[in-house]
Amino acid sequence: MPRPDRGPVTRGLLFVLRAILTVLIVIDEIARPFYRPLIRRLAALRIVRRIEAAIARLPRLAILVLLAIPFAVAEPLKLLGLVLMAQDRFRTGLVVFAFAHLVSFLLVERIYHAGRHKLLTYRWLAWAMGLLDRLRRKLLDWVRSSAAYAFALRSRDAARHWWRSLRA
Repeated sequence: MPRPDRGPVTRGLLFVLRAILTVLIVIDEIARPFYRPLIRRLAALRIVRRIEAAIARLPRLAILVLLAIPFAVAEPLKLLGLVLMAQDRFRTGLVVFAFAHLVSFLLVERIYHAGRHKLLTYRWLAWAMGLLDRLRRKLLDWVRSSAAYAFALRSRDAARHWWRSLRA
């Protein structure tokens, strides 16, 4: 139910924001079965476990710098991918965008996982990560309470059922 203290422009902008977030969350839900197993397989490799152990032994500042390097490369690449897609070079932009996400998922996530304990001894980082977690949970709750999200989940479940019926 719309709040009476919000004007039509605010309600419209919130509707658009909720729609965009719903699409992004549903895409993440669809992609998760593909990238989570990849991350688990990567994390199980002996060489990755050794690298993570070496990272965990580093001083916290070295871990922070090590984390910042792939992050500083991946984030601008994501933007570049979007710009390329907007400039009618969709395939190239999609490849750049996907590569940047892969770097984020694999490198940044593994470095953060390995050095998390030491990194969170920085009070500012622990505060920021806590804030991001709270914001993420509130946004997810907000999106999940929408009719659009419920529709997207029903559509996803119907597509899964259809796919399984084809394979049976």
